[in-house]
Amino acid sequence: MNKKYFNIIYTLFKKELMDYFNSPIAYVFIGVFLVVGNWLFFNYFFLIGQANLRSFFTLLPWIFLFLSPAITMRLWAEEKKSGTIEFLLTLPITNWQVVLAKFFSALCFLFISLILTITLPITVSFLGNLDLGPVCGGYLGALFLAGAYLSLGLLISSLTKNQIIAFVLGLVACFTFFMIGADFVVTGAPQFLAPTMKFLGLGSHFDNVSRGIIDTKDIIYYFSFIFLFLWLNVRVIENRNWK
Repeated sequence: MNKKYFNIIYTLFKKELMDYFNSPIAYVFIGVFLVVGNWLFFNYFFLIGQANLRSFFTLLPWIFLFLSPAITMRLWAEEKKSGTIEFLLTLPITNWQVVLAKFFSALCFLFISLILTITLPITVSFLGNLDLGPVCGGYLGALFLAGAYLSLGLLISSLTKNQIIAFVLGLVACFTFFMIGADFVVTGAPQFLAPTMKFLGLGSHFDNVSRGIIDTKDIIYYFSFIFLFLWLNVRVIENRNWK
């Protein structure tokens, strides 16, 4: 891959990212995310009186569960509905370049939203002795989890022209992959399936990283998960199912 290949991805990435901020919806998403996240966190924080962000990182997967499909639902569905996808894919660019640009723009948007919560650890550090290890692990885990949600939502958006359907299916898919490794789900599953379900669950890997335990198997899992669904997205585009 040469420099021109990545320059094309960067150009498409900037265009997709600017599309978010050219719409008031982006600011609504960020506002809702910050208000809901801060309100829920501080309600619990003053109740338990402990200087940590554990409750915030427990809430994040559930907030992202709704926010991620809302971000990705339009990325392909809108292009297909408006017909601009035909023009986009006749340009001298590869399917991988388009998919990566859309994915990284969505991830960057969520990353910006996440960075704006930096006031939480700053505030808590003034109120008590904050352990930065779990905080850094929590933010890293949140970024990996967001990437997994977005790659899954992006694939689903490419399967339909309807944004509402893309949102609902994306929400269901993300919820399924998050909960499949939950302890109460694994406990009720057949014993021979339990280890596989635990490994496949997004939530179980997030719990490890958010505690500040950076294990190679969790990092490899997230990268593999993201790559798999981006690869499937490329395959869907190549099939041109909408024609």
